[in-house]
Amino acid sequence: MPFDVPTLLTTLAVALPTIAIAYIIFGIAGFGTALIAAPVLAQVMPVASIVPMLALLDCTAAIINGVKLNDKIARREMMWLVPLLIAGSLVGGYLLLIIPARPMMLALGIFVVAYAIWSLVSPTFKGRLNQLWVIPFGAIGGIFSAMFGSGGFIYAIYLSRRLEDKDALRATVSVLIALAALTRLVIFALAGLYTTLELPLMALCLVPAMLLGLYAGHRITLKMSREQFIRVLSMVLIVTGTTLVVRALMMG
Repeated sequence: MPFDVPTLLTTLAVALPTIAIAYIIFGIAGFGTALIAAPVLAQVMPVASIVPMLALLDCTAAIINGVKLNDKIARREMMWLVPLLIAGSLVGGYLLLIIPARPMMLALGIFVVAYAIWSLVSPTFKGRLNQLWVIPFGAIGGIFSAMFGSGGFIYAIYLSRRLEDKDALRATVSVLIALAALTRLVIFALAGLYTTLELPLMALCLVPAMLLGLYAGHRITLKMSREQFIRVLSMVLIVTGTTLVVRALMMG
């Protein structure tokens, strides 16, 4: 992804505010950067470079969130979700090779939007979702992390009905995203996408915007009740689900 100076400046002019806004959402909800930032970044960057670059930023941001909220991580939930994430990622990588992505992306987008609208209509927390639901949610989150580079919202849907503490929700989702992003980093590295310095250097240039967004998102959540947090989470889900639907419809 070589840049001359004018192209680099144009790219940064678009990417810096985009990344800052995307990571405000990440700081609030713990996910969502790829689905929010990728459509904008695609206007100034090669599409093939966006996901590997965001993987670098997502991994860093998720680790920062996880360290900051370390004592809030729901480790019992992690014990169930991590093996399912790994298994789902392997299945997702296989499915990517044998079935069209478009219908799965479209169906997922419609489901996410429908769930988020329902959650907005009835946002009050009403007890814990049964532990058995971890199996479909954990596996599907891993599948879509592998297929589309974004599965955090699946975990957020599940954990929002399991955890009453909004910080525990953010921290746990962040750790799951860090693991998924780390998996993608290894895959991209083995594929040779980081053998030149262009992508890591671009990611490094965007780190200040990422940190600013994380800080702003964290400050916003401090002033939220859990009910307000779930409402914001639902609105983010509507945006991400709509983005999935649009991406699916635009696929050739």
